[in-house]
Amino acid sequence: MDGIIPINKERGMTSHDVVAKVRGILRTKKVGHSGTLDPSVDGVLPVCVGRATKVVDYLMRFGKTYQGSITLGLATTTEDLDGEVVERHPLSKPLTDAQIDAALKQMTGELTQIPPMYSAVKVNGRKLYEYARAGETVERPKRKIQVYQFKQIRPTEFDEEKGEQTIYFEVQCGKGTYVRTLAVDFGRQFGLPAVMSDLTRTSSGGFELKECVTLAELEQARDEDRVESDVLHPIDHALAKFEAIEITDSEWQLVQNGGFLKRALTEPVVAVKYKGKIQALYQYDESRQVYRPEKMLLVR
Repeated sequence: MDGIIPINKERGMTSHDVVAKVRGILRTKKVGHSGTLDPSVDGVLPVCVGRATKVVDYLMRFGKTYQGSITLGLATTTEDLDGEVVERHPLSKPLTDAQIDAALKQMTGELTQIPPMYSAVKVNGRKLYEYARAGETVERPKRKIQVYQFKQIRPTEFDEEKGEQTIYFEVQCGKGTYVRTLAVDFGRQFGLPAVMSDLTRTSSGGFELKECVTLAELEQARDEDRVESDVLHPIDHALAKFEAIEITDSEWQLVQNGGFLKRALTEPVVAVKYKGKIQALYQYDESRQVYRPEKMLLVR
C-alpha cells in the first residue's frame, strides 16, 4: 500500500501517536507524517504510507493554513495555554480593528523568527524542549519564514474584568513557521504579553480539512476494505507542482537503472511518468545538458 492519507488529528495526541495508530490500523511499518502538530492543536496531518514516505519533503512545500486565536494580556512559558503563566499585563482598553489589521499586515512576507524554547528544534544534538524542561537556556537559531497572509476572521472579544483581548485569525504560511511565536510577536508590537490561545490547521500538503478522515474513520474504511479506493491518495498528489513528462519503454529501462534522460525542456525539475504513474523526479544538469535523477520512487 503506497499513498497519502490526510488525517484530521484530534487534540491530546502527538503526531507520533497518529503515526503509531496508522501503523496499527493498516498493519504496516512504513508510515510517516508531514509537518508536526502539537498535542493541543488539531486539524490536517498528511500521513504517508509505503513509498509515499519518500515525498514527505515535497508535501511540506505546499504551505499551511491555520485558524486560531491570540489572547493579549498574559504570557506563558510555552507561548500557548499549555504553559505556566509568567506575565500578566491587563489591558485598560481593547485594540481597535484598524490597529489589529495594520499589525497583522506588518507580519507578512519574509520574516525572521526565533523558535520557542518548547519546540522540537535541535541545538547541539538536543531538542529545545529538553533544555526548557531541565530549566536550562540556550541560544536559539534564527530562521527565515514566509507568511503569505495574516488576517482577522471574526470580531475580536474583550474581557474587561480580566483585561484580556482575544483576536481570531487565519494565517497562511510556509514550512517551519511557529504560529505560537507569531502570536507572541504580534503582542510585542504593542508592548503587550500574548499567547496563542487556540489553533486548528485547516490545510497542509495540498489537503483541506474537509478531505481528511479521523482515525476512527480510517479504521472503519479498513474493516470495509475501502482504504485504497476511498481514503488513500496517490503519491502523485505530492508532486503536482512539477511538470510531468511521459517516457517511452526504452527510457523506462534507463530510469530503472538511474540513467540520464535527454529532453529539450525548460523546467529545472520534472516528474517522470511511465504508464500514467510518476516514477521519479529528474533534475536538469547544466554541465552535462541532461536530466539526472533527484528522487527515485519506482512505483509499480
